[in-house]
Amino acid sequence: MTALLQAKGLHTHYGQSHILRGIDFTVGQGQTIGLMGRNGMGKSTLLKSVMGIVKPSGGTVEIKGRTMTGASPYEVARLGIAYVPEGRGIFGNLSVRENLVMAARPGTRGQRDWTYERVLETFPRLSERLNHGGQQLSGGEQQMLTIGRALMTNPDLLILDEATEGLAPLIAREIWRICGLIRESGISSVIVDKNWKHVTRITDRNLILVKGEVVFEGSSDELLAQPGLLEQHLGV
Repeated sequence: MTALLQAKGLHTHYGQSHILRGIDFTVGQGQTIGLMGRNGMGKSTLLKSVMGIVKPSGGTVEIKGRTMTGASPYEVARLGIAYVPEGRGIFGNLSVRENLVMAARPGTRGQRDWTYERVLETFPRLSERLNHGGQQLSGGEQQMLTIGRALMTNPDLLILDEATEGLAPLIAREIWRICGLIRESGISSVIVDKNWKHVTRITDRNLILVKGEVVFEGSSDELLAQPGLLEQHLGV
C-alpha cells in the first residue's frame, strides 16, 4: 500500500520536555486511522509535528515519499494534507460562504470532487447559515465549517484533531456521520477523539499513545478484543 504519510523515529521536545519518543506512524492511501490516548500523551503534538507547526527534534517525516521533516505548514498543505485543528481555527470575521470559498482549489491530482455545492449538500446546516459570521455559529456548526473548509481543498489526507470535543451528542453524531462519508469518498484520514467506540467503527487501524510512545497499533477488531488494554490506557 502506498504511504501518503510516514513518520519514522519521531522525537519532539517542548523546551526541556521530551514529548514524542521515537514514534513510527504511517497512513496509507485510502486508510482511516484512529489516534487515541488520554490527554497529554502526545496526540496533538504528533499531528503538529507532521504538519510542520512544531519542529521535530529527531526522526523523519515523509509525505508521498518526499522528505518533509521540519517543512513549513503551507508546504505540507500543498502536498494535499488538510488539517482540522483542535479549536477549529475558523475566520470569525468572515461569513460561512467566505470561509468555504476562500479555501476552494483542486487537489494535487487536479481532482475537484469536493465542490462548494457538495460541501453544502453534506452540511445542510451550513447552507442555512451562509451569511452568518463564523463567530455567530455554535461550536458544532464551527466544527462542520472547519471540516467543510478542509474538504474544499480536495485533500488526499484529512487530519481531524478532537473531532467531537465539547459537542452536544446530537451534533457529535452528525460529525461521525460526516467522517463516514469522508471515508467512503476515498480520502485518507487521521481522527483523534476520546470516544473510542465511535472511532473504531470507522477506522482501519488504531494507535494508542502513552507518554509519547506507541503502546498499541492494530485493527479495530484487535483493539476491541483487548478490553484490559482499553481500560488501562483509555480509561473505559
